[in-house]
Amino acid sequence: MPARDRGPGVPFPPPFVFLAGGGISWLLHRWIAFEIDGDGAGSVQEGLGALLTAGGFAVMLWGIVTFARAGTAIVPYSPASTLVHRGPYRFTRNPMYVGLTGGYVGLALLLNSAWALLVLPLVLAALSRFVIRREERHLRSAFGSDYDAYCRRVRRWV
Repeated sequence: MPARDRGPGVPFPPPFVFLAGGGISWLLHRWIAFEIDGDGAGSVQEGLGALLTAGGFAVMLWGIVTFARAGTAIVPYSPASTLVHRGPYRFTRNPMYVGLTGGYVGLALLLNSAWALLVLPLVLAALSRFVIRREERHLRSAFGSDYDAYCRRVRRWV
């Protein structure tokens, strides 16, 4: 079966990586409380948290809508039918993951969770290892030199 028909073989929905990071952070906090600000989130922290959360989820939604309009698979279990390079994909190859990351950081600020921020590099490493690498391998196999040219024009993150 050609790579274009198989899909990237991602083992779980990518948002689960962020949910797992949040769960680990929550467990760590129950073990040893570790807050960003011991007096609680102030108005600046809350404002920044709200802005990052809303902005992150807006970027993620923009990526989803752009994929839907292009008629290609949104979930990484299905094969990509077209190489999308419009909308947020002009600025980042992974706007949904950039958006999830922004939302995660924003929620960490709103919840005053230092653990969530410390766990974030592990979340991003797992996302890269188990999701992004598989997606990129699938796209390179499915679209060849067109995908390579796209990678030269657009960064993986921002």
